[in-house]
Amino acid sequence: MAMHEKYLSDKGILSHLALSCALLLAAVLAIGWYIRDSLKVDDFNQKHVLITGCDSGFGNLLAKQLDRRGFAVIAACLTEKGASDLASAASPRLKTLLLNVTDSESIKRAVEFVSAEVGERGLWGLVNNAGRSIPVGPTEWIQVEDVTKVLDVNLIGVIDVTLRFLPLLRKARGRVVNVASILGRFSLGGGGYCLSKWGVEAFSDSLRRDMYYFGIKVGIIEPGLFKTALTRVDLIEDDQKRLWDHLPQDVKDSYGANYFHNYIKAQNFSMGILCSSDLSKVTNCMQHALTARYPRTRYAAGWDAKLLWIPLSYLPSFIQDFFHRLIFPAPKMKRCVE
Repeated sequence: MAMHEKYLSDKGILSHLALSCALLLAAVLAIGWYIRDSLKVDDFNQKHVLITGCDSGFGNLLAKQLDRRGFAVIAACLTEKGASDLASAASPRLKTLLLNVTDSESIKRAVEFVSAEVGERGLWGLVNNAGRSIPVGPTEWIQVEDVTKVLDVNLIGVIDVTLRFLPLLRKARGRVVNVASILGRFSLGGGGYCLSKWGVEAFSDSLRRDMYYFGIKVGIIEPGLFKTALTRVDLIEDDQKRLWDHLPQDVKDSYGANYFHNYIKAQNFSMGILCSSDLSKVTNCMQHALTARYPRTRYAAGWDAKLLWIPLSYLPSFIQDFFHRLIFPAPKMKRCVE
């Protein structure tokens, strides 16, 4: 009996010792990761960063943020007004240029401008931020040309700009930061947006593995829902009204007279709850990807990305589908499939 009690006592001590060692190891690893993650590169004022889509939103805020840190920022805007407004809100060090990422000639002129600015130092950072969201809506409402409009900006534009600037990035052994989305992990709604962001994820992974040998690091930003021009519910709703109005009458009948109203109502309600106005949650991730000595591969930005969308993306498809059905209304002429 005494030996049995001694055995249990020794076993308990060993269990506590093993648990203590495991906790200590976890603490050491966490501290080590934090220290490693906090290390920064040097000489920000000697590094040039090109950011696309700087008229508003994430790109506009990031340009100002990096400008304050001392980077030589080259902010690409789609409109002259966007470029003028940004230039007036930043230091003289920040340069602006006009860039349409769907126009190869526009990209070529941008490469010439940036080459003259960076010289032999090369380009330290390229942030592919330019994007569009609409048209978006139920898949059956979408035409091929609607998808193409989004893919041309969000995916083909990202690929074209990146490939054109790779020679300058190789000179500096720099960074590519691509703005994807949580909708590049979890498709929610039809149109080209989710398709384009899944494509950005795939392109970024391929690029990162290929460029590893040349010292170029590639980071992927996966924002949740934020209040930007891409999530303006009035613009989205107006375009969805256009899509609905162009549907054949038999298709409208299959959805029901109230479907459009209920769809818009559900969409606006979820956007109102989930959209954050704190854009710095995204730009801080971008900044870390450009300034960290050891940048992360992926950055989830926003509480909804971390706590809802990304965990949901790992769950079985039937759970994801159930969640989707909770958000959006069912058509009038639905068919139950076993």
